[in-house]
Amino acid sequence: MWVILALLLALSSGVMSQDKLNVCMDAKHHKEKPGPEGDLYSQCAPWRDNACCTANTSTAAHNDSSYLYNFNWDHCGVMSDKCKKHFTQDTCFYECSPHLGPWIQDADESWRMQRILDVPLCKEDCHRWFEDCKDDFTCKTDWHKGWDWSSGVNKCPEGSMCRKWTEVYPTAKSMCEQIWSKSYLYTTLPNTSGRCMQLWFTGTNPNKKVAEYYLNNAQQHQSFALTTLLLMAGAFFSVMI
Repeated sequence: MWVILALLLALSSGVMSQDKLNVCMDAKHHKEKPGPEGDLYSQCAPWRDNACCTANTSTAAHNDSSYLYNFNWDHCGVMSDKCKKHFTQDTCFYECSPHLGPWIQDADESWRMQRILDVPLCKEDCHRWFEDCKDDFTCKTDWHKGWDWSSGVNKCPEGSMCRKWTEVYPTAKSMCEQIWSKSYLYTTLPNTSGRCMQLWFTGTNPNKKVAEYYLNNAQQHQSFALTTLLLMAGAFFSVMI
């Protein structure tokens, strides 16, 4: 009986894992469910076959000042185009990706109910981002919080000063992990590994297989733990009887 119950629990955890494979976050601009969006704009276009963003969101993601979050990239002077393109791609990834289920967490924030945490980012994506922004300037380490929003857009908080990028983020790792409150986890994995998420890609979305890998690992660990626990409980009650 205990073995059967353990197997049933393991199977149910597998179903829940599959539900996390193709899902949209409960956040400000995300669709309720992912699906085709043939008119996604420019850098968001790679997600057009299956997206959590709308065409309007994809267009707004490319604007310097859009309705999405009123976030000002130019808070320490004009951000370079080569740096800004990475933030546009990052926005497309965040808004459009349907394969972030393994890393979605509840969020206690006024503008969203869920967030991503520790998404394993491919080495190439992180390093290219860092290299293209290293000559820009910023006044904050964590861009999720601590801004002065009194004007309706983010400004550097009182007492802060604009510094060169590499003074705020000495390494690619520090930038990728700190800039969005640990949304990303730096890895040394290449984009051919199938074990890290890619912000940049063409053709078929490679991140689905990565999400499957992490979901399967989590499912196996959960199933093993449940089975072990229930077998131990069964053995205990058998001795008691």
